Amino acid sequence: MKSTSIIRLLRHATLILEMNGKKLLIDPMLSEKDAMDPIKNCGNDIRIPMVELPIPKSEINTMISEVDAIVITHLHRDHWDVPAKDFTPKNKLIFCSPNDVESLRKQGFENVQSIENTFSWQGIEIHRTSGQHGTGDIGKSMGAVSGFVFKHQKDSIYLAGDTIWCEEVEKVLTNHRPKATILNAGGAKFLTGDPITMTSSDIVKVHEKLPDTKIIAVHMDTINHCFVTREILSKELKSKGLESKIRIPEDGESIEV
Repeated sequence: MKSTSIIRLLRHATLILEMNGKKLLIDPMLSEKDAMDPIKNCGNDIRIPMVELPIPKSEINTMISEVDAIVITHLHRDHWDVPAKDFTPKNKLIFCSPNDVESLRKQGFENVQSIENTFSWQGIEIHRTSGQHGTGDIGKSMGAVSGFVFKHQKDSIYLAGDTIWCEEVEKVLTNHRPKATILNAGGAKFLTGDPITMTSSDIVKVHEKLPDTKIIAVHMDTINHCFVTREILSKELKSKGLESKIRIPEDGESIEV
């Protein structure tokens, strides 16, 4: 039977998920290239985003009007920036974790739906998941983050969010056995401490835990502290014979699930 779900990478962690005839815009970062100051304390001063969106600025309003809801995993500026706040109508439905409800309402958004555990919407089950946005003191300073599992009939898509490989991710894979898994790669890190998003070895661990899930690696080539590029990840996966198992979409590319 033909798939009913489509994932389109726009840039970094910004995606459009189509499921059960509904469109969800995930983690919108809509700034133009070089519009934001770089992430500090990572050894370079490259302004971000490092690339443009694959759609012109003139089409952003249309895109947002066409989506049925917005999903925000957390409020770091590479997942929810000033243009995203400005372009999004104040009455647009926003799904988020309980941690972010108050901030979003203070920003003027009137239709904010917190997901504590599970929420049913338009025939889609949305399960909130947790993770670890790094280790040690840096992980604590990055704050709590969320991911989500979206389910409709036989389709299930796990959006892990900003997390490294950890017990929480392993638990989601075991309990939900998603058909597709979207991983925020890039191996983002600072001058000190361990990576705060997935490295190639983390992605391999996800594959080893659940070989049947279609892994889609995003969150690369856009932010100045993400040092694992598409090229690096591709080479490392190829060296392990996994290049056909893990998709690394280009900006603007769509993948059927």
